[in-house]
Amino acid sequence: MPAVAYIMSRFPKLTETFVLDEILEMERLGVHIEIYPLLHGRERVVHAEARNLVGRARYQPFLSIGVIAAQWHFIRRRPRVYLKTLAEVLRGTFGNANFFVGALGIFPKAVRFARDMQDRDISHVHAQFANHPAVAALIVHRLTGIPFSFTARGSDIHVNRRMLDAKVEAAAFAITVSSFNKDVIVQECGVHARDKIHVVYGGVDIDRLQGPREDRTGEPFTILCVARFEEVKGHACLVEACRLLRDRGVRFECHLVGDGPLRKRLMRQIAGAGLGNRIVLHGACPYSDVLKQLSRASVAVLATVPAANGKREGIPNVLKEAMACGLPVVASHISGIPELVEDGRSGLLVPPGDAAALADALQRLHDDPALRRTMGCAGRERIVGKFDLRASTRRRAELFTTGAAC
Repeated sequence: MPAVAYIMSRFPKLTETFVLDEILEMERLGVHIEIYPLLHGRERVVHAEARNLVGRARYQPFLSIGVIAAQWHFIRRRPRVYLKTLAEVLRGTFGNANFFVGALGIFPKAVRFARDMQDRDISHVHAQFANHPAVAALIVHRLTGIPFSFTARGSDIHVNRRMLDAKVEAAAFAITVSSFNKDVIVQECGVHARDKIHVVYGGVDIDRLQGPREDRTGEPFTILCVARFEEVKGHACLVEACRLLRDRGVRFECHLVGDGPLRKRLMRQIAGAGLGNRIVLHGACPYSDVLKQLSRASVAVLATVPAANGKREGIPNVLKEAMACGLPVVASHISGIPELVEDGRSGLLVPPGDAAALADALQRLHDDPALRRTMGCAGRERIVGKFDLRASTRRRAELFTTGAAC
């Protein structure tokens, strides 16, 4: 099967296990993936599987002899197309500092990608996320004619939709991870775009994520949240819910796995609420440690909220992973999450930002071990039926080979 190029903002990235898993599963299916990151991820913690792929990634500097030579290659052979593409990208991103500066930065690198992809006989280009990676894929397509697609996941279409209509129009197809996101794109781009947008739920490795243990009732009630410490993840609401539980006399422990810009603020909130003996911060962890935390938890929580900048979740992978492990989940009723969690069956959904409702849901699960087991089993069944990594990746692979006709 011909090679497919993946463009992403940075690689490796600890919080984007879904990209890593998709690459690994694609290659298990026989699809050769070439990795083209816009930036080299240099995080302190790196998943072992990602470390093995770093040596293959086609990293490019912002400026080099090779980058300059690629500009000259297309200017000499396709001058009008080169200049028209540059004008399209700058015009389309003008007025937004993040997108415009980003476009200036990635354009030369994307041109270098285009030259490299021609040399490697890439048959299809796929961008992970609808923002900067999709702009890079559009540039490659304009210069080479190689068909491209992109996956729209969450904040990449909720915060800013610069050039989204142009990307959808030029793409062979687009993938989105929820029907909610598809509706967002259709509202932005028009009903004529509906048939080009395919809803393919992201999957998790159901074989690696073991199902429910026999009995958790004799253990402490353990709340687990695995999420980057940023506004959209709703940690402030979770901490307040924990305070309410403590004041009600509920015995529990809460474990927060992750790191991020709000770490210090979160620590101050925990200390101010007197919850230092109830809430444990573990920092950023490799996936193997996350699996251990899931195996010890009684319930997984993601109290996501809309951020002030418009950022929203898609369908968070951590909820899928918890459900695959047989854990009941408590999450916010927002975005695509209701497409994953069947409220009252595989978990409980609460209004975003409502700490009292979150505390009520957690207390309900604390008080009813039988309900926890029932919801955990239903959650595992839900993941196996609709969110299996192998099935979702096969669907993506079919789209790469058949495109819009699929």
